[in-house]
Amino acid sequence: MLEYDFMRTAFEAGTAVSIVAGAVGYFLVLRNLAFAGHALSHVGFAGATGAVLLGVTPFWGLLAFTVAGGIGMGLLGDQLRGRDIAVGIILSLSLGLGVLFLHLYTSYATQATALLFGNVLGVSAESLRDLCVLGVVTLGALVVISRPLIFATLDPELAAAKGVSLRRIAVLFLVIVAVAVAEAVQIVGILLVFALMVGPAAAALRWTTRLRSGVALAVALAVIETWAGIALAYITDWPPSFWITFLSAAVYGASYRPLALLAGAREPA
Repeated sequence: MLEYDFMRTAFEAGTAVSIVAGAVGYFLVLRNLAFAGHALSHVGFAGATGAVLLGVTPFWGLLAFTVAGGIGMGLLGDQLRGRDIAVGIILSLSLGLGVLFLHLYTSYATQATALLFGNVLGVSAESLRDLCVLGVVTLGALVVISRPLIFATLDPELAAAKGVSLRRIAVLFLVIVAVAVAEAVQIVGILLVFALMVGPAAAALRWTTRLRSGVALAVALAVIETWAGIALAYITDWPPSFWITFLSAAVYGASYRPLALLAGAREPA
């Protein structure tokens, strides 16, 4: 399998993106913003298809729109939580704009399919370099804001009293999420990015309550699911995006079992 250049590139790209997705996704789930993160990918779809109309590389249009969407959502601060209807409408509108742009530029339809569902086996060496650079920048930014981010997440009232700007942290974090989403789209696509960004992190939160262990576990699960998904795609000739999302769902489902056993052990005989 690893004798082929495109397979090695796929594993390298998958590893780079999974590390970022696992780390950022952990804080995304911890802050109860999973749905907002999913919406950012749909905002990016409109940006990618719109960029084609302007003669720009789709990835940079995707990145620009997700970052802009992240800033807008971050400015809402705590008001964003619980506003599923507003976020859902933004999500639907973004997909609608993407459909319109595709209608105006029909020759892009094949590439749009890869954008919607991902194609890790088609990542080029140039794209791999871009993903690695963005990954380093994203993780670096996450480390820089990690302390105030954790403080604002676990005890926002006390953080505000200590002088932490909750809105600024929200904006910075969602910009980081936007970049991570744009990277993850290259692997699993816009419609399935939720699985790679949220699935491993949600499972990690069920298995451990310790912050560092949780982040490390989320990253490990994301990487393992991506590696296994690519390998299974090679063996079965099924899409790698399917296998990655399937494994993500399976691992998350398995995370319920220890809790169920623990609850059963506590029940009176």
